[in-house]
Amino acid sequence: MDEGVIKYVGHWTPGAPLEKDELAELMAWRDRLWQAQQIGLYPNGIGYGNISLRRSPRSFAVSGTQTGHLAHTTPHHYTLVDDWDIDRNALHCTGPIQASSESLTHAALYDYSSAIQAIIHVHNRPLWQRGQGVLPTTAASVPYGTPAMAYEMRRLLDHNDLMQTRILIMAGHEEGVLVFGPTLAAAAQVLYQHIDS
Repeated sequence: MDEGVIKYVGHWTPGAPLEKDELAELMAWRDRLWQAQQIGLYPNGIGYGNISLRRSPRSFAVSGTQTGHLAHTTPHHYTLVDDWDIDRNALHCTGPIQASSESLTHAALYDYSSAIQAIIHVHNRPLWQRGQGVLPTTAASVPYGTPAMAYEMRRLLDHNDLMQTRILIMAGHEEGVLVFGPTLAAAAQVLYQHIDS
C-alpha cells in the first residue's frame, strides 16, 4: 500500500505558517471532518484525507502531509501551494510542512475553474462503494497523487456533470471521495448529502 506517499516532485520552501485568522475556517472544517472520521489515521499509521482553500488564482492553502492523526490542527499543519506544473508532476509549497500527497489533484481542479474555491478529500468506504459508476468516477487504473489523476479530473469536468454534482469517486484510490464548491461549507454539504442518502 502506497497510501499517503507523496508522488509529485516536491519543492518545499520551509517558512512561517499562514496567519491563524486566514486558516480559521479551514482548520475548523478539517477538525470537524476528523471528528466525523472522514479524515484520519488507519491502524497501520498512514493518514488519510486532506482539505484546501483557494487563496488566489494560482495559490491555495492545504493541509500538510501525514496530519491525519491530529484531532486538532494549528497553522503549523497547513502550507501554501504557490506553484505547480501538472505535466511535469511538480509542485511548490511554502510553509512549516510539506503539502498533502493529493495536492496536485487539488491544483488541477483549481486550474479548471475559478468557481472551485474549496476542496475536501475524504475516505468513506460505503460512499466510495455505492458511488462508483453512479457518481462521476475516475478510471480504476489511475493512482492518486499523479499527473494521470489530475488529467482524470479534467476529463470528468469536461465530459460529465461534475461541475453540477461537485462530487467524484476515485476508483483507483480505495475509499477516496472528493468534493468541492464555492466555499468549504458548500463542499461539506455535498459530502454529507451523499453520506446521508
